[in-house]
Amino acid sequence: MNEEMKQLLDEIRAARNNDLNAPRRIADRTRTVSLIKKAQVVLLPGYYHYNNLTAEQALEELSEDLKGEISAALCFSGRNMTLAESLSEEFLKRLPRIMRILNTDIQAIYEGDPAAKSQAEVILCYPGFYAISIYRIAHELYELDVPYIPRIMTEYAHEKTGIDINPGASIGEYFCIDHGTGIVIGETARIGHHVKLYQGVTIGAKSFEKDENGHLVKGGKRHPDIGDHVVVYANATILGGDTRIGDHCTIGGNVWLLESLPPYTTIVHPVGEDQILTCPEGD
Repeated sequence: MNEEMKQLLDEIRAARNNDLNAPRRIADRTRTVSLIKKAQVVLLPGYYHYNNLTAEQALEELSEDLKGEISAALCFSGRNMTLAESLSEEFLKRLPRIMRILNTDIQAIYEGDPAAKSQAEVILCYPGFYAISIYRIAHELYELDVPYIPRIMTEYAHEKTGIDINPGASIGEYFCIDHGTGIVIGETARIGHHVKLYQGVTIGAKSFEKDENGHLVKGGKRHPDIGDHVVVYANATILGGDTRIGDHCTIGGNVWLLESLPPYTTIVHPVGEDQILTCPEGD
């Protein structure tokens, strides 16, 4: 490297905030994406392919590589790196559970979209399932308190599909995303079983509290709870940690909702007295 290039690098280093000077070991985005792809081969061989690996080979590499990436993530966050092996082993034990839940998601999307010709088409073609499958993997790592890696995974899915699901969100079985582009689901959202979301839906937070220094207060319940058998149509926005949407509700397109709804409620836009319909239970 010539002196001009060395000087340029020195200037970049001098300009960089000291907090951004990473240690030698750091969670790596490229290697984390490879973990996703190997997990996909393990879960759905034949539908997903990566480096010509068989499911057995993919599982072996996933086991070894996951330990290395978790170790790097723990190191970067200042935690005990020796936890990496036990966390990796626990995640691998959860793969059958992930697959069982993915089966329900595949069924929900297939049954929820008349354009879907088969469950195989859902796996191969649907961005909603692609994003959900990566979320399911990332969520288990989030539950194990693995730093960085879960968020890298779901942001990769976000990049590929336009669907932004925070790995901390809790989402029940038979989850259907139709079309999907522009969906946002926040970290503390809780979503029940048999829920269907269309494109552009936001399950987000209201304005955030600030401390005495004007800094955002982190943590706390910031995002809504959605009950079972709820349908949310395109571009609806549901906000707030104290917002509860009851079972069997239907949220119409473009609705802006900051309040809770009782079960069996249908709400459409524009909101007025004649646009909120509460149906008797079971009707």
